[in-house]
Amino acid sequence: MDYLTDNTRIIERHDLITPIELIEKYPISNDVAKLIYGTRNEISNILHGKDDRLLIVCGPCSIHDEESALEYAEKLKSENFKHQENLLIVMRVYFEKPRTTVGWKGLINDPDLNNSFDANKGLELARSILKKISEIGLPVGTEFLDPISPQYVADLISWELLVQELLKVRSIES
Repeated sequence: MDYLTDNTRIIERHDLITPIELIEKYPISNDVAKLIYGTRNEISNILHGKDDRLLIVCGPCSIHDEESALEYAEKLKSENFKHQENLLIVMRVYFEKPRTTVGWKGLINDPDLNNSFDANKGLELARSILKKISEIGLPVGTEFLDPISPQYVADLISWELLVQELLKVRSIES
């Protein structure tokens, strides 16, 4: 007698694009790599008191529209340039919504805002947006919720928030 015991509630399955496929499709230039490497060092120096500037990570709650994100990045870049002696401004570019229990879960999970959950499209769009913002010359910060998505975009990130660390901080505050 045959008994179905595995994936009993799975309707269909789609393979996820591999990180290397996506990285090869959207490679970074030497200029972008230099920006990210340099910004990571600047952030480290600020956090360790070797640089007196203030680190500012700012941006929208979550990105859902590429055009708006790039427009925001252009404006933020000019502010970063104006205040570079006192501030290091990093654009917050979050693609997932970990604390949202109902509704849209973010661009990576649902890029079309229609519950289609096309993660391949979401990962591709996320990498493309990060690459374009970096090409503008603005460093990017994001939040990683799991060990999977960083494999697709970590080379484009200057600052990251690990959710586990945030949860520890919030539980200490409570």
